[in-house]
Amino acid sequence: MIELRQLQLGPMANFVYLLADPATKECAVVDPAWDVPAILKAVEAEGWTLTQAFLTHNHPDHINGVGPLLKTHDIPVFIHHEDAHVLKAFEGNLKKVHGGDRTKVGGLTVDFLHTPGHTSGSQCFHVRENLLSGDTLFINGCGRVDLPTSDPEQMYKSLRRISQLPDKTLLLPGHDYGDKPCAPLADEKETNPYLKLSATRSLEDFLRLVGF
Repeated sequence: MIELRQLQLGPMANFVYLLADPATKECAVVDPAWDVPAILKAVEAEGWTLTQAFLTHNHPDHINGVGPLLKTHDIPVFIHHEDAHVLKAFEGNLKKVHGGDRTKVGGLTVDFLHTPGHTSGSQCFHVRENLLSGDTLFINGCGRVDLPTSDPEQMYKSLRRISQLPDKTLLLPGHDYGDKPCAPLADEKETNPYLKLSATRSLEDFLRLVGF
């Protein structure tokens, strides 16, 4: 069993996630940002214990709550090693991970999938049949590839990998940019032009789609 809560916070329609093991009541927060009191209130309301934080990438709108969070909870913060440099102030709490690493939240196994493209250290979290995708993949969209450390070719490869996950996987994106807050990956494989093209067409076709 897994418990998941999706919180929309901040002026950029960010999704912050809480994932918990209902048996142990241990909880992790994904991309703590904008309103840490609201996040902690949601954790408390469920009777959970916050034990760790996961970061999909290092952009400010996904990490601006790390400092306030660590003032109240001295917990490990998992980030891909290529994106860790922006959080040097919290070095003592950082757990720098690589693609293929995994950890536990209670009895839940969390797999770290390195999905560069939006940033060099972008990662998704695969938990049971759920994919928390940050800014790599949105509902009917994908993250920008024209920012510092972005790479459209890497985004193509990352989306191609994601397209190989089981159809029943539930996509949980980092922003509320679509017509719904989440969707089965099967639906996105049919309707998301970026994911569909990455799965079926050439890199050159993808580069044209994203304007390169």
